[in-house]
Amino acid sequence: MPFRATVLTLYPDMFPGPLGTSLAGRALAEGGWSLDIRNIRDFAADKHRSVDDTPAGGGAGMVLRCDVLAAALDSVADGRSLLAMTPRGAPLTQARVREMAAGEGAIILCGRFEGFDERIFEARPLEPVSVGDYVLSGGELGAMVLLDACVRLLPGVMGAASSGEEESFEQGLLEYPHYTRPFEWEGRTIPEVLRSGDHAKIAAWRHERALDDTRLRRPDLIERHGGASQAPPSGARRED
Repeated sequence: MPFRATVLTLYPDMFPGPLGTSLAGRALAEGGWSLDIRNIRDFAADKHRSVDDTPAGGGAGMVLRCDVLAAALDSVADGRSLLAMTPRGAPLTQARVREMAAGEGAIILCGRFEGFDERIFEARPLEPVSVGDYVLSGGELGAMVLLDACVRLLPGVMGAASSGEEESFEQGLLEYPHYTRPFEWEGRTIPEVLRSGDHAKIAAWRHERALDDTRLRRPDLIERHGGASQAPPSGARRED
């Protein structure tokens, strides 16, 4: 069964948006995955279709009501992962993306205003997910990021399976730098090792550059993986 995504949002017109183009859009059109959009406001019980209310204890903004959210979630719950896009969630990782992409799909609840009534997390098995240490106007863009990350890993979406295996975060490192023609541009040339034809040397160079760039740009990744990714890839030799 294809990967199935259901998005609960107050702004259904935002979808499919970027998910309707490029790799994700082609896979969607070909039935490689499905996207179902539900309007949270359709589950409001009063005549004004209210989905939010003032925060208990006072404060600015409005909070999404737990009774409305529960009704929306219950209408689509079927065993798939239940995710809530919120800056209070755990950071989305490539490992979690791979886990989701290998499953049946996900139901994604998009936050708005000041966020969710906390009781929804106590009453339903919702996994809070964040796409970064910043705040967006709502969870819709985060949901698109999450779905794009999952869909590109589905069978047949990318041309070569290895395309998804040698990228940033897959081995606990940032990806190595890439080059292409022309050989010389504004006085800068492609590293000679990449033109050598020696695949072992190329693999070792790429690993060293990935390690160096990760140390410089994302030392937290080195610390998180305890240096486990510092060995060169199988079959490669280091050029010290």
